[in-house]
Amino acid sequence: MTVRLSIAITSTVLATAGTAALRTFEPATTTNPPVDFGQDVQPILSQHCIACHGPVEADRKANLNLLDRATVVGEREAGASVIVPGNRSDSELWLRITDPDDPMPPTSAHKPLTAEQVDILGRWIDQGADYTPHWAFQPPTRSARPADQRTIDAFIRERLAREGLAPSEPADRITLLRRACFDLTGLPPSPAEADAFLADQSPDAFARVVDRLLDSPHFGERMAMFWLDLVRYADTVGYHGDQDHNAWPYRDWVIEAFNSNMPFDQFTIEQLAGDLLENPTQSQLIATCYNRLLQTSHEGGVQLKEYRAIYMADRVRNVSETWMGATIGCAQCHDHKYDPYTARDFHTFGAFFADIDDEEHLRNQYGGLNTLPTRRTPEMRVTDDAARAVDQRFVERIEAAQSQIDTRTAELDSEQSDWLIELQARIERGDVREQTWVDDALDTGGEASGDWSFLREPGIEPRSGETYRRQSSQGLVQHYTHRTDRKTITVNDGDILFAWVYLPADNPPTALMLQCNTAGNWEHRAVWGSDDIPYGRRAEASPAYRRMGALPETGTWSRLEVPFERIGLAPGTVVSGIAFTQFGGTVYWDRSGVISNQVAPTEIVTILDTPEIQRTPEQLTQLAGFHASQDPQLADLRSQVASIEQERARAEHRLPKVLYTRAMETPREVRILPRGNWLDESGEVVEPGVPEFLGALQVDGRASRLDLARWLVEPEDRNGVGGMTARVFVNRIWAMLFGEGLCPSVEDFGRQGLPPVHPELLDQLALDFMESGWDIKALVRRLVLCDTYRQSSLVDSRLQEIDPENLLHARQARFRVPAEMVRDTMLRISGLLVDRVGGPSVKPPQPAGYYRHLNFPKRRYQSDLNPEQWRRGVYVHWQRQFLHPMLRAFDAPTREECTARRNESNTPLAALVLMNDPTYVEAARAFAQRILAVPGNDRERMVMAMRRAVSRAPTGAELNVLETLLAQGRMQFAKDPDGAQALLSIGASPIDPNQDPLELAAWTQVSRAMLNLHETITRE
Repeated sequence: MTVRLSIAITSTVLATAGTAALRTFEPATTTNPPVDFGQDVQPILSQHCIACHGPVEADRKANLNLLDRATVVGEREAGASVIVPGNRSDSELWLRITDPDDPMPPTSAHKPLTAEQVDILGRWIDQGADYTPHWAFQPPTRSARPADQRTIDAFIRERLAREGLAPSEPADRITLLRRACFDLTGLPPSPAEADAFLADQSPDAFARVVDRLLDSPHFGERMAMFWLDLVRYADTVGYHGDQDHNAWPYRDWVIEAFNSNMPFDQFTIEQLAGDLLENPTQSQLIATCYNRLLQTSHEGGVQLKEYRAIYMADRVRNVSETWMGATIGCAQCHDHKYDPYTARDFHTFGAFFADIDDEEHLRNQYGGLNTLPTRRTPEMRVTDDAARAVDQRFVERIEAAQSQIDTRTAELDSEQSDWLIELQARIERGDVREQTWVDDALDTGGEASGDWSFLREPGIEPRSGETYRRQSSQGLVQHYTHRTDRKTITVNDGDILFAWVYLPADNPPTALMLQCNTAGNWEHRAVWGSDDIPYGRRAEASPAYRRMGALPETGTWSRLEVPFERIGLAPGTVVSGIAFTQFGGTVYWDRSGVISNQVAPTEIVTILDTPEIQRTPEQLTQLAGFHASQDPQLADLRSQVASIEQERARAEHRLPKVLYTRAMETPREVRILPRGNWLDESGEVVEPGVPEFLGALQVDGRASRLDLARWLVEPEDRNGVGGMTARVFVNRIWAMLFGEGLCPSVEDFGRQGLPPVHPELLDQLALDFMESGWDIKALVRRLVLCDTYRQSSLVDSRLQEIDPENLLHARQARFRVPAEMVRDTMLRISGLLVDRVGGPSVKPPQPAGYYRHLNFPKRRYQSDLNPEQWRRGVYVHWQRQFLHPMLRAFDAPTREECTARRNESNTPLAALVLMNDPTYVEAARAFAQRILAVPGNDRERMVMAMRRAVSRAPTGAELNVLETLLAQGRMQFAKDPDGAQALLSIGASPIDPNQDPLELAAWTQVSRAMLNLHETITRE
């Protein structure tokens, strides 16, 4: 990439502690080291000068922008140049900052420069006042050192030597094993895994462990935790009602992508623009759920253009921070104050997402407002090989039935003459005709609502066909079809609507209703029984509401009948919908339809009255069609097809849905919003584009999300910013494995972030990552196998004083594992963990009433009571506004925004969760049950338990404490057996009936202590 040197150069603000630490890293042998603009000068300008002499023109004093070198070194109307490169004495800047009477910054600003800062600025001027571009905006460069000196350890040790430090000793083998297991799978090792590793004394023993962990399906789950924070994945929409949305298949896609080692460039492209690839696969469309993970509002009355601006800003922030470590979002209302991103850059970057079709919930604000889950189109059903095999069987059954229909239809031609003779005879006799609406299958077409399952129960034989419908309710319930495209009824004089019903004696309804739809109007009703059904209820009977008397008798099939004329339907009216309604009880509904005193419709009778030789081709077609409609065999076959199609639809309905990205043919217009004001439409209309100082996309026509995605992962020599993207990703993986990034500001590579302490190493790793084909597992393997990773995490007083933040990596890091892994560790040790990969989100127990303030609609948390509740933390339901209390106590983010670094707190709340959360109490009880299942005495069992919990045997002192705790527990529960029972009743996992409950309760107290050890949940 080409960086224009005329861009505004801004500064990096270093935290006080970080600055102090970095300043101590200068070589002790150098008395007057060269001044580095990025590390030494930028922080000073940013902290003390930019507010008055920076890029914001409205705030600028003396028309001086210290970030523009051309202005600073040029002649000024007032006289001397602000800076004369190489000569501090003639530089106005130097004179002003050293003026004892009127210094800069002014005394009123309360930001005085220290003597050290003044000295740095003076030496910088004498060196030529170089304005070097910010490191992160330059392509990574390969180190000039020999190839054999480009290893991770060589870079780290060389820097440590410059600081007079040495690497820490290697960690002991058990610590190293636990570290790798936590880092690569998020789970502690089992005793068997620990024994196998300790027994393997070969030089490549640890490498084999690493390879096994990388091949584990749990690797993808561990990596997903890190990635889902970045892309702000959650199971709910966030804003307002925080309703559920369908996103979990995307989470599973991420897990599978890491497990299959999908190259990071492909990983990027499929998420941002999988829908724009040629013939995208289902997997690639699921990946585009990324674009839909932002928070959305489903509140009535939201302003379309306001939320259009909010959504665009969210996407700009997330893409730029996730892939670029950039804060382009800060330029939403004005040019960035520290980095060279402009407001124009913000809007052109946002225009990439103007083609995403996701605004139906804004245009139709009330659709689904009070239902769960909230409808967020577009969505797609997710299928797999098993589901595709099931669907193929449905297709084959339908094709077989259709073949029989075709055969029978052909046979009707030869039967046509005999049928016409019989039809004519029936007309002359005045026979009646029954026309079926529904029987054994919903084959009307159109739209349907309610339960249309067809079944057959023992003891109740169908009145017609093979099956019937069963409808039960405590109150009002209705099922109907309307707008039918396969069946309609044209009312003839004297026609009667009917439906067969069976009312069980032990649970009859209080009322039944038949209701007809004509041209969208449902105001034609007949009711039997009480007035409990409110639909259309009137004090007196009317042409549209007719009381038909008492309910039919129970325990037998009865036919409800009502003439169409009695509910206001005149001859010639077309009925395109029928509703079947009841209040309370159970009703079995069977065949429904029309009884007509006309054997054939009027138009058929007219044709029959026409001499055969005079019948037109159209009339012959009508006769054949009516013949086919009256044939019992065809009716049965069509019913079979309809039944199979219903089964197929139900099977499809059971498939999970996922949000995905669908591009509009005409993208939305994007304007530069002055000061970010969505009401101000005076700004220029802009097309998609990347930040101007980073180059330009080489495309014909309008650039797309696919162009953006490729730009992010293409190397600089192809006009991309792949080096920037690689740096950001590599740095975050390093931070995950070492506790701190090579660049400490994992969330911000801009000038407000901390500069890298090991810039050469970061560049080397980024270039190697790209050249490897963006191989994520190879990157992780390389980092984990280096000696720097294998160091002890113990810190001595000298290291603590010189490098308290461990930026030099003279030791490994020690930290509590993330929230999800705390849960996983407890479940793994206890034996409760259900480690199936993928699937819907789960809801473990949480405090009652926690959702009491969650409205639109109001919800009650329904925890999973089956083994699903013991699945890994990555699968726990992520409710943005009401995140599970356990996750919050251990610093999991709500995922309303991109989270590149989780905070890490140490509060009593975490201890309370570990001691009292039902999942953890149950885990302690299950662990105790597992302990007691092992033969041996108390001490032998304690040794086994500690090895399972922390992968080592307890010390003598620890055994004494555990024995005391066990003795206290036995005494306590011997006096309070009800307390023991209360403790053991927590949770749903089974209790071994052969175990003494008092002994199990006492050991549960011991196992709770083991699970609450700092060591149990700490990655050393």
